[in-house]
Amino acid sequence: MAPDESVVQIDGPWTHRAVHAGGTRFHVVEAGEGPLVLLLHGFPQFWWTWRNQLTSLARAGFRAVAADLRGYGGSDKPPRGYDLPTLAADATGLIRALGETGAVVVGHDWGGLLAWTMAVLDPKCVRRLVVVSAPHPLRLRNALVTDPAQFRAGRHALGYQLPLLPERWLTRHDAALVGRILAGWSAPGWPDAETARTYREAFRIPAVAHSALEYHRWFGRSQLRPDGRRYARVMRTEIEAPTLHLHGALDPCVLPRTAQGSSRYVAAPYRWRLFEGAGHFPHEEIPDVFDTELLGWLADPEPDR
Repeated sequence: MAPDESVVQIDGPWTHRAVHAGGTRFHVVEAGEGPLVLLLHGFPQFWWTWRNQLTSLARAGFRAVAADLRGYGGSDKPPRGYDLPTLAADATGLIRALGETGAVVVGHDWGGLLAWTMAVLDPKCVRRLVVVSAPHPLRLRNALVTDPAQFRAGRHALGYQLPLLPERWLTRHDAALVGRILAGWSAPGWPDAETARTYREAFRIPAVAHSALEYHRWFGRSQLRPDGRRYARVMRTEIEAPTLHLHGALDPCVLPRTAQGSSRYVAAPYRWRLFEGAGHFPHEEIPDVFDTELLGWLADPEPDR
């Protein structure tokens, strides 16, 4: 029997609530008071991926809010709207629904692609940008075509273009494949069994697997469609928000060299940090090292290039 949304209502030093933005209901988790930091997760996870940062940011004097993206966890799972412009509008709408005009935006994986998009489409909403394990979308598009190693690293996304079957692959045997993805994309030793079980359960919530795959399907299929070409043109705009780009040196899903080429799209101060000994999930694999880097950069009034 598939679990319901209650499995993402995990207790901790934070509060859960529903926030409505643009006609969509989002499940958010909040801790602390101060300047807003919006935390956006990736695939195949949910808000809980930021549990360490929720507490460290709150201790440092920030209002940290981790959201379940459209289609995930306790948020609405509509049949459409999984293109990056719509997802970016979701997140900027969330910032305003939380009573703010702008925020520090931290995004991992798909949340990172979404964060890059926010910084272009609604730059006033993104005061600072922190991207984890995610190249600029145009850099990713280019690398998938020109770099055979990155194409091989991202070949899982080709299988996700098929209808119906990928949803079955990801959810059968209590979402065992989700656990294998987490272990395969990280450095040895992560995740432990309980962490993997938590993500597997959340991914089995009805409609989550389909919604999560729609992100990949839009990104793949839009390359040859007018909406994808329009998106690519707009994304050539240089980013004016100070940017911190964090990546694990052992990431086998997004190669470090693919991510590092993103600096060409940032006109503002840009800082690149590569974490040795970490894979695709550095904020969970090495949370203390990750948080030291993040909080140090946030405390710097004039982050360097």
